[in-house]
Amino acid sequence: MSSAIAAKTMTQTWQTLCTRADLVPYSGVAAWMETPEGPAQVAIFYLPGQAQELYAIDHHDPFSGANVIARGIVGDLKGQLVVASPIYKQHFRLEDGQCLEDDSVRLRTWKVSFKGDEVWIEA
Repeated sequence: MSSAIAAKTMTQTWQTLCTRADLVPYSGVAAWMETPEGPAQVAIFYLPGQAQELYAIDHHDPFSGANVIARGIVGDLKGQLVVASPIYKQHFRLEDGQCLEDDSVRLRTWKVSFKGDEVWIEA
C-alpha cells in the first residue's frame, strides 16, 4: 500500500519504511511516514539479538525542539532499553517513549516489524 493511500484512509494502516540494509545495527535512523494526523518523522532503532529487534519512536525531541532522536545513543538504564537525546541528554524508553527524567513527557511510538527484509510500520 502506498503512503498516499495510507494518508487518505485516515485510519491506522501498515506501510513500508525502508529495508533491513538501510538500518544501522545498535543505532537509529530517521524516516518520513504518513499518519492520520499528517506526515511525521520517526526514529527507527535496530537492536539485533534482542527479544524485540525493532523500535519506532518520535524523532522530535520535545526539550530542544529539534528532530534528533535517531542520532541519540542507545543504552540500558536499570534494565530498560533507552535512547539518550543528543541535545540535552534526556533518556526515552524505546518500549513506550516515556522520558525517564520527566514523567509528564512521552514520545509517540508505533508498532514496527520486519516482513522479509522490509521494515513495516503501523501508522
